[in-house]
Amino acid sequence: MLKQGERYGTAAARWAGVGPYYAMFPAAFAEKVITQFTAPGDVVLDPFAGRGTAVFSAAARGRRGIGMEINPVGWVYAQAKLHPASQESVVERFLEIEDLSHRYRRAAENAPTFFRCCYQQNVLQFLIAARRHLDWRNRKADCTAMAFLLVNLHGKRNDSFSNQMRQTKSMSPAYAIRWWRERSMRPPEVDPLEFLLKKMEWRYAKGIPKLVESRVYLGDSVTILPQVPRYWASRHRLARLLLTSPPYYGVTNYHYDQWLRLWLLGGPPTSRRVGGKYKGKFENRAQYRQLLLDVFGRSKRLLRRNGIVYVRTDRRELTLNTTRQVLREVFPDHQLRHRSRPYSRPTQTHLFGYVEPRVGEIDLILTPGGCTR
Repeated sequence: MLKQGERYGTAAARWAGVGPYYAMFPAAFAEKVITQFTAPGDVVLDPFAGRGTAVFSAAARGRRGIGMEINPVGWVYAQAKLHPASQESVVERFLEIEDLSHRYRRAAENAPTFFRCCYQQNVLQFLIAARRHLDWRNRKADCTAMAFLLVNLHGKRNDSFSNQMRQTKSMSPAYAIRWWRERSMRPPEVDPLEFLLKKMEWRYAKGIPKLVESRVYLGDSVTILPQVPRYWASRHRLARLLLTSPPYYGVTNYHYDQWLRLWLLGGPPTSRRVGGKYKGKFENRAQYRQLLLDVFGRSKRLLRRNGIVYVRTDRRELTLNTTRQVLREVFPDHQLRHRSRPYSRPTQTHLFGYVEPRVGEIDLILTPGGCTR
């Protein structure tokens, strides 16, 4: 096993892990698949990009990555990794946010109980100022700054802004307040600017990674994929590899799992589940199947005829069978094989009641004519 200094000895290694994200690809997995099935100059496509791990791994290895992500949290992480601003410009923005934060004293004092139990007042003022003034959609420095804030917004008390909370999944306000009060826990004392500057020192210590031009679109793949060929045809070749992991049936919820980080991006201060065709928890079998059919069907038009499809999915019967059936329907000329990926630690499916002895995920690999490269 590599020591930490060896694991993070390059700029790409330090930036690859930006963004704790529920059900994320391990970076080492994406790197291995991309190296096995593509060559430098090839294109890698991920229509369910998450925090952009596959796209970033491709870009860092001389390939061109392109992806789509519906969740703004994942998109900010991906954008910050693919197009990080200079350290100086991000520091400048944080200094400006600190100067503005005193304007939000009353807003912090009048914030819902959860926020006052979760954050010390000076931290909450800083976060509210960042929420109001960082133009993360349009400015590189603001997007990179927002990524640093999102990463550290909640987690362990000694390593984040918040009272004790999971790093990858926001807990509901009522539950969190009750848990903290039962243990007489107060929000940690943190100087937000000093804290962020220290985090940035480590991230930028090896510089900014040198990447092949790559892109992640913000929005749902069903809408974006038909528009991509216009951009693609004039600049790039078709994809050699489609590498992705679709949402699992009945497991994750777009809003609930990330509600606190979505609040920082301008969303509502509540964990209540929200609707939207692709934003809720997938619990309608017909709609779930149609989503996969639409996305993989439209992705096929961006894939070379001899391209490889590599899909990591849930082992549970409904998700696995639905995904397998859709892939066979969309790619009838490809050979399908399975690769079992057992878990070494509890994962998201454990949280939702899936506790069978044989746990883990399944990799579905489709190759034309049985090609294994």
